[in-house]
Amino acid sequence: MNSSPSSSAQAARVRLGARLRALRQERGLTGRAFAAGAGWRSAANVTKIEKGQYAITADTVRLWCQVCGASAKLTAELLAEQANVADAWATHMELNQGGLKARQERLRGIYWTVAVQRVYQTRVFPGLLQTADMIAFYLDRVRIDQHVEIDDVAEAVAARLARQECLKRPDARWLFILEEDVLWYRPGSLEAHRGQLQHLLEMMRRPTVFLGIIPRGIDRRGVITGESFTMDDASLVSIELTSGHLNITAPPEVRLYLEMWARLESIAVYGQQARALILEALRALDGPDDGG
Repeated sequence: MNSSPSSSAQAARVRLGARLRALRQERGLTGRAFAAGAGWRSAANVTKIEKGQYAITADTVRLWCQVCGASAKLTAELLAEQANVADAWATHMELNQGGLKARQERLRGIYWTVAVQRVYQTRVFPGLLQTADMIAFYLDRVRIDQHVEIDDVAEAVAARLARQECLKRPDARWLFILEEDVLWYRPGSLEAHRGQLQHLLEMMRRPTVFLGIIPRGIDRRGVITGESFTMDDASLVSIELTSGHLNITAPPEVRLYLEMWARLESIAVYGQQARALILEALRALDGPDDGG
């Protein structure tokens, strides 16, 4: 199995493997004896699982607990940990099973329970702030680039638009920081981009939405551009990578992103200054080169 691109995901797998090893050793079973009890041909698999070199499935945990005679309570605890490990990393191929609409709907729940969501974007407009035209463009590219066989882009667009209703929640706050380049990148049509910039101006008026933009020419005071990320309630960080989706929940790692957010926040501009940057990008669309 390919190793995860995240040290956090791999560390979680290693921790679970270590707990399984401790359980086996507590029962006085050698690797060979355990493999025999599990019906495995080789004890090498035992070693690889315990070192986090293999993905640990729920079925593996159940079998492990059965061979070791673990209590129902311990089995449930280990299964819960395994579920957290499995959620840490998923490829786009796994996430897109069932189509793009199903993927959008699986994400819906968190938006109705989170109290504060922070989104930092270096490349694209955040999903919650996208127009229908921009959503359609991005999702159509996703379908092509990620080789999704089911063509349900129209249904997925509707699902994402429905998710945007969460912005009306009076008990939640939605914080966005964009690099100014996001305003200028135009992968889609001129009209879709113009509509998207105008939509940003409208969204800034919502009482629950706070939009900051980091100007291109600002003195960054040592703040280096990192990867785009979404943080939910300072407890979960989600990162979209080319090959898959990463969830980070380990408190020390989440804290690093919270500190990064504070640094980004300190150099972003808000209110009229942010509006001025959006208006500048809009005016450029009508210039000689039509922007881009």
